[in-house]
Amino acid sequence: MTVTTHRRVLGIIVFVTVLLYFVWIRNSGVIPSLPHHVSYSETKPAFSRETIKQPAITSDTKPNIIFILADDYGYHDIGYHGKQYGGIINTPVLDKLASEGVTLENYYVQPICSPTRVQLMSGRYQIHTGMQHFVIEHGQPRCLPLDEVTLPQKLLEANYTTHMVGKWHAGYYKAACLPHRRGFNSFFGLLLGNSDHFSHSASCGGSKGCSGFGYDLHENDMIADPKKWKGQYSTTIFTNRAIKIIKEQKKPLFLYVSYQAVHAPMQPPKDPAYDYKNISHSTRRKYAGMVSYMDYSVGRIVDALKETGKWNNSVIVFSTDNGGDISHGNNWPLRGKKKTLWEGGVRGNGFVNSPLIPPQSRGRVSHDLIHITDWFPTFVEGLAGGSLNGTKPLDGFNVWETIRDKKPSVRTEILHNIDPMLTNTETPADFEDSPELFTPTTNAAIRVGDWKLITHEPTTGNWDVPPELASTLTKPAVNNDYQPIWLFNIKTDPLETNDLSKAHPEKVRELLQRLQHYNRTSVPIFYPNCDIKGSPSRYFNFWIPWGETDWKQFTQIKSDSREN
Repeated sequence: MTVTTHRRVLGIIVFVTVLLYFVWIRNSGVIPSLPHHVSYSETKPAFSRETIKQPAITSDTKPNIIFILADDYGYHDIGYHGKQYGGIINTPVLDKLASEGVTLENYYVQPICSPTRVQLMSGRYQIHTGMQHFVIEHGQPRCLPLDEVTLPQKLLEANYTTHMVGKWHAGYYKAACLPHRRGFNSFFGLLLGNSDHFSHSASCGGSKGCSGFGYDLHENDMIADPKKWKGQYSTTIFTNRAIKIIKEQKKPLFLYVSYQAVHAPMQPPKDPAYDYKNISHSTRRKYAGMVSYMDYSVGRIVDALKETGKWNNSVIVFSTDNGGDISHGNNWPLRGKKKTLWEGGVRGNGFVNSPLIPPQSRGRVSHDLIHITDWFPTFVEGLAGGSLNGTKPLDGFNVWETIRDKKPSVRTEILHNIDPMLTNTETPADFEDSPELFTPTTNAAIRVGDWKLITHEPTTGNWDVPPELASTLTKPAVNNDYQPIWLFNIKTDPLETNDLSKAHPEKVRELLQRLQHYNRTSVPIFYPNCDIKGSPSRYFNFWIPWGETDWKQFTQIKSDSREN
């Protein structure tokens, strides 16, 4: 073989090798394939997600996920809703984050605390976890079922560091129920549903058999030092801890900030800047101060993300846990309140803000149907690039493309709840008794497309005007006497003023069939009596996991807790 021939053969081998290499990396998804000689008119189909493999999510590109949950936050009481009706509660930080991100205006949570939190952690409807009825009460031996795989556990698998600050309220009677044992690398907060915002202590709250008044501020499995923390405002210390975590973490971060605000008791910060003197209603005035201080605190978290250089690779999701408690909060113009299946109980304030959302998708209002269960697959699969393998069947959907790319939500219906402990013995006279149909003597509600069906809602629902606007707003003149079945078109009638159950019996039947479908998949409800052994008076006046033989380990004081 001559030198010239040898060089030609060698050149061919090198060319083929390089060609095969580029074919391999193109097909493996390491780099996306590019269209060949396309015109601008052809770019949309050429670059569709169906024809281009997306770059793999690596540890360098995984975004920080910050989920902020407000407690008992009324629909009317966020600025961008309230200002439409003359509202005077100021939330400039939340308003700005929403207006520059994606505001979720067809977003739903559960009507009360524990069910929303359990659904967030599990990605599953409460009928599938036995949590259909009410909240986890003080001293009640139940928690997020221990065989459920949790959101932070799946994010740990995806190489995230996971931290929780604030209110847990998903059960604590066993050590295995504690957030530090359910997937969070660290926990600093309260286990119960409420406590004093300054002393961090709570009574039994009417739980039968329970006695005493106990301190409820914990760090992982230990008691957060009462000498250090008593007297410090809950919103402040939770925000400070969140900022500390943001500053210290190097790995991709999942931070769950579950504010105790703005849940009762009504205790605004001791700062005259948050005293709404233009509101004469006493509890409403205190509540307004709590809201605006929470708003300021969210701004501090955003500032920390920017100061540490994490903002450009972070996603912030803000959500309520349920509708407002109308003794101080307000859901105007929606019908109903916390603890009910009316829109005022289940439609939540929510938005997403992130520099990772393309500019053309920011600054908009989304009317896509989204539910609290959707954050589980959205965070794990959509943002973290993790796997959903190993979970029980999820009721949530990955809605990241809906938020980021404006794609229609894959969700078309929501089961609001089926509560077999709230029933009426009288079946409607004109009800068709059929095994295909859900019996409307049980409290339940479902949303399918634009239609919503409610059965046996004990609270007929009202439109409660904010006290400070009583002279300028008028309630709908609608008969709201009790009836076993209500049907509404939520798209055209979001205020639930026009019952269509008589006008559309075929739609009633269709939605009763869907309710029956879900009812057949439900697990038995689990709502045990409160246990006298859970009384804090038995454990040095601390709220701790009492269902453990070695309970004294949970009364150990974490003396080196740090605020900053």
